[in-house]
Amino acid sequence: MRILGIESSCDETAAAVVEDGRRVLSDVIASQQDLHRKYGGVVPEIASRAHIEAILPVIDSALGTAGVGLDAIDAVAVSNRPGLIGALLIGVSAAKSIAWARHKPLIAVDHVRSHIYACSLEIDERPYPCVVLIASGGHTLIFHAESETDATILGSTTDDAAGEAFDKVASILELGYPGGPIIDRLAKGGNPATVDFPRSYLEPGSLNFSFSGVKTAVLYYWKGQGRRSRPREAPRASLEDVVASLQEAIVDVLVDKTMLAAERTRAARVLMGGGVACNSRLRQKMQDAAKRRGLRLFIPSPRLCTDNGAMVAGLAYHLALKGDHAPLDLEPKPGLIR
Repeated sequence: MRILGIESSCDETAAAVVEDGRRVLSDVIASQQDLHRKYGGVVPEIASRAHIEAILPVIDSALGTAGVGLDAIDAVAVSNRPGLIGALLIGVSAAKSIAWARHKPLIAVDHVRSHIYACSLEIDERPYPCVVLIASGGHTLIFHAESETDATILGSTTDDAAGEAFDKVASILELGYPGGPIIDRLAKGGNPATVDFPRSYLEPGSLNFSFSGVKTAVLYYWKGQGRRSRPREAPRASLEDVVASLQEAIVDVLVDKTMLAAERTRAARVLMGGGVACNSRLRQKMQDAAKRRGLRLFIPSPRLCTDNGAMVAGLAYHLALKGDHAPLDLEPKPGLIR
């Protein structure tokens, strides 16, 4: 079964052709980072316009790279939730048009849950049941996944997501956008124990996340409370030490809560996904924590951690096997489905 997967939930226009949920025949991504860089974050209106311009060329490229035409596609899948409503609308409209014109089944895919499936595109075993950490610019969640299509949320973001905190701190420090990769790179030259930034664990035993406090702590440390610019007398720590300490505070919470969820559910396997799963310190500390506890850890390659169409098409295969088809009046839904 060959499925065309379309992804446009935020600032990347992506399409892929995947065969039988595993074999990636093509995976094309058009990034908008250059468009949003001068604004320090994603501008929804700009993202929507860029999706309109890119969606058809990206789909054509995915089909061409796979060496197939639309007649050889068995179904069309699209992420219709969650995300920016205007961005989602472009992908959903394209998918519905193709499904209607070519009489193909339409499959609606949850963008966040497709990140869970990304590991399955690279490993030869089924990792379920497992605990999953999905960390990105818009979401930080812990799931207990029983199968490809059955995942329950155990914890979620109460304010800033992990990736959002990285981007906002990068803006405070005037490092550029996107902040996550820049902080990851700079932190390698710093001492993560220099500044004891707060770790917000919320109430005892909570699996929810809050990263607004650590972002504010960096702001006050670097610029001083109530200031709009950095004071003449710089803080004791270097820029590299500050970002390394900030990164450590965020990573500690992500790892600790994921391990707590694994202990609580008695899971033997842990998965990670989402753009923040590209972070080298998070990968290292999660690997160390999993090894100490005898847990198996699966992390996709960086390309599959960020938004892509292959994970959408891959998960759609399993939804198709269940006959889970969407109607042609499918609507985008910006909110997270719990």
